[in-house]
Amino acid sequence: MESASNVVKVSLANYLANLPLPNTFLGWFTIGFRGWLKLIPFFSAVGGVSYVTYRFIVPKSPCNPKIKKDVPKVVDSFDIEELADRTSFCRCWRSKKFPYCDGAHSDYNVKSSDNVGPLVIKKK
Repeated sequence: MESASNVVKVSLANYLANLPLPNTFLGWFTIGFRGWLKLIPFFSAVGGVSYVTYRFIVPKSPCNPKIKKDVPKVVDSFDIEELADRTSFCRCWRSKKFPYCDGAHSDYNVKSSDNVGPLVIKKK
């Protein structure tokens, strides 16, 4: 455990202190070729950790959380003549009356900062 502590407290600190990181945005344009070579392992490690975090640690939420999960693809078809004068179809996948909209997108939009709404079909 002491060796891991040494790596973090001494070796990593020395490595980061010796990186040619500029103090200003324009300073990035003054870094020479050798400076950029020193930065490659650092940015590769940061990119790798970011990718692993995004890919494996950040939970994925499916578009369809619970509707007809026993079928490979959810498909609903309707004859236009059977619909009422105005019909609203759900696009957020949260409606308890799916495929019809019940307004569940309002709560979903507030929670997820989204702006999804229903598909509305009107007869002339």
